[in-house]
Amino acid sequence: MNTLTDRYDRATFLFAAGDHIEASRALADLVADEPASSSLRLLLARAYYHSAQLGRAEQELRTLVEQNPVDVYARLLLGRTLQRQSRHDDAAAHLRLAEAMSPAA
Repeated sequence: MNTLTDRYDRATFLFAAGDHIEASRALADLVADEPASSSLRLLLARAYYHSAQLGRAEQELRTLVEQNPVDVYARLLLGRTLQRQSRHDDAAAHLRLAEAMSPAA
């Protein structure tokens, strides 16, 4: 039986190797087992984003933003996900918030 750590290692290996579809499958199982893990959920959203599963990415990112409204990266990725869906007006609010919350460069 694979431990949670083994499953996480496999999912992150797949993600790093660029196999975002398989990574998303592995990560979805992990999130189902650990729904409170924001780091797993964010990695799942990124896998969905990179494999063009934009509706699923949006769903995960909205959950993250709801749980932590000041998560700059989740807001930024949500904005970019909405842009890729040609929902530019919806994206603009999230991108503005992410920029406003980011430290000055």
